[in-house]
Amino acid sequence: MAKVQRDAATELYPVPAAVVSCADAAGNANLITLAWVGTVCSEPPMIGIAVRPERHSHPMIKETGEFVVNLPRADQAHAVDVCGMISGRSQDKFAAAGLTPTPANHVKAPLIEEFPVNIECRVRQTLSLGVHDLFIGEILCVHADEEVLDRSGALDPEKLKPLAFVNGEYCAVGKSVGYYGFSRK
Repeated sequence: MAKVQRDAATELYPVPAAVVSCADAAGNANLITLAWVGTVCSEPPMIGIAVRPERHSHPMIKETGEFVVNLPRADQAHAVDVCGMISGRSQDKFAAAGLTPTPANHVKAPLIEEFPVNIECRVRQTLSLGVHDLFIGEILCVHADEEVLDRSGALDPEKLKPLAFVNGEYCAVGKSVGYYGFSRK
């Protein structure tokens, strides 16, 4: 099999397509679409988000030390893309994308009401990695709409139909092909 050299950043996929909400100290909110978002620790639970310092949201997160990871459904890809294509410096992304800010329980950054999962985070550490800074946020609270949960209260990917980003395209994720430990049965 022949191997082709490619940009290393495109080799891990799919990645979640998330919209992170943040606010500055004065309460001015913004949204940023990110694909470099992931769980980095299970105890205490933490999420890492990679943000370029020149992005409008970066100084807001750095100033307040807070953000919310909002997970959309696949059918919300248009709103996700709008949030990634315009700048919050010149436009209200909530209005442009038809999204509603709603107060969070533990942070000043708003939740996105229309998205089925919202994860409130407080920054524990920031790592400058090159063209991105990695904000590592401790999860303070998870909000999930009941219709995306299974009987035990866990997220059900077939109900959530999460949105992923793969090589420049938004893709739906959802059909289960196994569960943790199924190979031992």
